Amino acid sequence: MCGISGWVDFERDLGQARDIAQAMSDTMACRGPDDEGLWLAPHVALGHRRLAIIDIEGGRQPMVADDEDGRPLAVLTYSGEVYNFGELRSELAARGHRFRTRSDTEVVVRAYLEWGEDFATRLNGMFAFAIWDVRREELLLVRDRMGIKPLYYQPTPAGVLFGSEPKAILANPLAQPPVVDADGLRELLSFVKTPEHGIYRGMYEVRPGQFVRVSREGLTRRRYWRLESHEHADDLDTTVRTVRGLLDDIVERQLISDVPLCSLLSGGLDSSAVTALAAKALEEHGAGKIRSFAVDFAGYSENFEPDEMRDTPDTPYVHEVVRHVHPEHRDIVLDSAALMDPAVRTAILRARDLPTGIGDMDASLYLLFKAIREYSTVALSGESADEVFGGYRWFHDPETVGADTFPWLATPGITLYAGLSALLDDSLLSKLDLPAYRAESYRQALAEVPRLPGESGLERRMREISYLHLTRFVQILLDRKDRMSMAVGLEVRVPFCDHRLVEYVFNAPWSMKTFDGKEKSLLRAAVADLLPRSVLERRKSPYPSTQDPAYGQALRAEAARLLDRGNVAAASLVDLEKVRAMLAQSTDAGGTRASLERFLQLNAWLEDYGVQISL
Repeated sequence: MCGISGWVDFERDLGQARDIAQAMSDTMACRGPDDEGLWLAPHVALGHRRLAIIDIEGGRQPMVADDEDGRPLAVLTYSGEVYNFGELRSELAARGHRFRTRSDTEVVVRAYLEWGEDFATRLNGMFAFAIWDVRREELLLVRDRMGIKPLYYQPTPAGVLFGSEPKAILANPLAQPPVVDADGLRELLSFVKTPEHGIYRGMYEVRPGQFVRVSREGLTRRRYWRLESHEHADDLDTTVRTVRGLLDDIVERQLISDVPLCSLLSGGLDSSAVTALAAKALEEHGAGKIRSFAVDFAGYSENFEPDEMRDTPDTPYVHEVVRHVHPEHRDIVLDSAALMDPAVRTAILRARDLPTGIGDMDASLYLLFKAIREYSTVALSGESADEVFGGYRWFHDPETVGADTFPWLATPGITLYAGLSALLDDSLLSKLDLPAYRAESYRQALAEVPRLPGESGLERRMREISYLHLTRFVQILLDRKDRMSMAVGLEVRVPFCDHRLVEYVFNAPWSMKTFDGKEKSLLRAAVADLLPRSVLERRKSPYPSTQDPAYGQALRAEAARLLDRGNVAAASLVDLEKVRAMLAQSTDAGGTRASLERFLQLNAWLEDYGVQISL
């Protein structure tokens, strides 16, 4: 998986900038605990931290591709996995390329030398990488189609800084001090995930499916992939068979690993399907059982109370799948003390670089991944199936579907993500005008939707809804998954983000995606032979959140201690009287817990990162 960083400057000799390049790379140590490397030339410094997955000995980076005389042609620093590297390697070998390793890394850099920019369209996988073309003295930044792997950059007067995470860029003196202006605050607080917006002033995120090229002439951007609309010609039976065929192929490809691999299992349709498909593929190859892991909270199932988003606890369904599929399974049980551990909360903030966390759901995911890392280095996840197949409850609520905004912002009960707004200073809220920012972001997103001629009514609207989720909402969840997993050096693969599956299902009619009157009809039908009936019929239940009253009490106590301490860094943004009034409430109703979560994280971020707020 790995972490990458780098610096291009056409006006200075970066061969003398080893210390700065090393400092940038060091920020990625958690992403790559197994190895590190730097490659410096007069105008470029590339850094790499490696999490070794394939070809442990031969895949060291940055990787240099030479010509027959040993002269460097291109240098690659790469994060991710290309699952079709075997086929590409054979094709490149037939074209005369010689390989010194078994790694997919060498295939990627050789593919660039053979096909130029067009090589990215041939890659199947999750990736973010930088290629320095020695011959042209140009840098190419590339991100996978769905944005599974992150990549940030900040243009400078004479080049660019880049990294897998903002912290790599912020480690360079050219990026100091970190500044967030009014537009950055709007993005931070709006929960809309505007493409390319890096929140820190002057910083950008490479858009999914995008190239960023940096040369002496400047910086240019180009999309090499985007969702397109096509007529869906297959009937229902053919569509279900095609989905199943794709899933079989995707999961089998993503089982490739030279280190221990497992699956994440929640007892929902998505993760259960991935676990069952992986178990089937391993059995067919005589490779033993799949290992699986699930998160649970102490006393959660016994004391569970249904809420607006969750009808049932996960654990009984997890165990149903275990009995049906027979993986080597382990439950990871957490308590409120672990979720409130200051070291855990600090690690989460450092992983995210921004106060965008979602409280105990981040903490539990981080702790789950940390526990898994003791047994496995790679995990398969059911993430993104809801975006692809239409699984969220709001997809099926006419009032929410008809709302003139992003559906997740029109959904009752989704208070966690916008929790901080209730505590902001009134004059700041007026200045930021978050409703207007969200509305403009929504209009921009709708303008991008690829239309199908003649499509109207519900089918047209659900194409819009699907597009919004596949280009905006999924980015929020993929970003969380990446940060929490890489903070402990765990690679998490996302089979449902395979672009072939995304493209195919996006163009299936909504009536086909709901043909049995339920959510995710196509997925349910495609894996019906693999799972117990209880799981196939289970209603969508999001990732769990602790219901232990002790957790909310601990949050209140921490917020009260911060107020008593004085010198609150967040006081420039937050009305502390609103915080005190919230603490005086007897319950956590109305998003109190979510607001306190965000307040505490905002304050820690301002203190730890030394952020300047420029309004």
